[in-house]
Amino acid sequence: MRRRDLIKGTAAGLVITAWPLAARAQATGNVPKVGFLGTNATAWRPWTDAFEARLRELGWTAGRTVTIEYRWAEGRRDRYIEFAAEFVRLAVDVIVTPSSAVPAIVLATSTIPVVFALSADPLGAGLVKSLARPGGNVTGVSNEQADTASKRLGLLREVVPGLHRLAVLFNASFPEAVLEMNRVQAAARTLGIDVTLLEIRRAEDIAPAFDAPMAQVGALYVVSDAVITANRTRVITLALGARLPTISTIRDYVQAGAFMSYGPNYVDLFRRTADLVDKVLHGTKPEDIPVEQPTRFDLAINLTTAKALGLTIPESFLTRADEVIE
Repeated sequence: MRRRDLIKGTAAGLVITAWPLAARAQATGNVPKVGFLGTNATAWRPWTDAFEARLRELGWTAGRTVTIEYRWAEGRRDRYIEFAAEFVRLAVDVIVTPSSAVPAIVLATSTIPVVFALSADPLGAGLVKSLARPGGNVTGVSNEQADTASKRLGLLREVVPGLHRLAVLFNASFPEAVLEMNRVQAAARTLGIDVTLLEIRRAEDIAPAFDAPMAQVGALYVVSDAVITANRTRVITLALGARLPTISTIRDYVQAGAFMSYGPNYVDLFRRTADLVDKVLHGTKPEDIPVEQPTRFDLAINLTTAKALGLTIPESFLTRADEVIE
């Protein structure tokens, strides 16, 4: 009987140990913690709203069944290390982050699961070993920003007559931004378009970048990253002042006054990020969660900006747009 009782007790202990985090939280009263590192609270608000809404649909209510610790880097890469260390001290159960912060976070922890919400090329950037089997403690959602660069350039050429020279604003300290810039250059060469590079590394570099010679530059391609997103109003204002129609990945830029965007639906990407967080909180290891790919792509145009720039958009083009702002 003693041996039988011992076996029973051992088996019960193994079952308790194997419980996913969600079940253990309910049993112990401990609420799981999500560390959420973003660029800018205002710019990311539509995305964080979508993230929390999807979590609620999955049974996680912020402040009740899950705690979300938001931190905002405001485009300052030096804050990544600071916030990564803070998340470790807080003993969060999973960290949500843009891809630019992943290297700092994995230096701080190799055990806390990390879910990147945005990555132009997670495989090329070395964030994962493969898309199907990420390995390590990192998985996430790709936005295929670099892969769709040629598509954006083609759309821009359709509505900017005689586009022979293009300016490209990009963060040279962010490898994924450099990758996209290279693909824009390659696509421009095939279309016979010359490229002027506007290189930045920090927010303070944005205004001086627009002091570069802009003779015959017909449009601006904005490579989105944490620094530029945090300073999107400044970028849009400078571009309008230089009378440059802009194109980027993010539809929110267009809603803020930029000319055009083509890219994945970011609200959908953040809902899918919540799906991955749910899997982690239920006990699945990041190494076993394939990297998600976008399935919805949106074309957005700001007609008010087009008119201010003296551009006439063909009706046939407007009918292809998912959103037209007037």
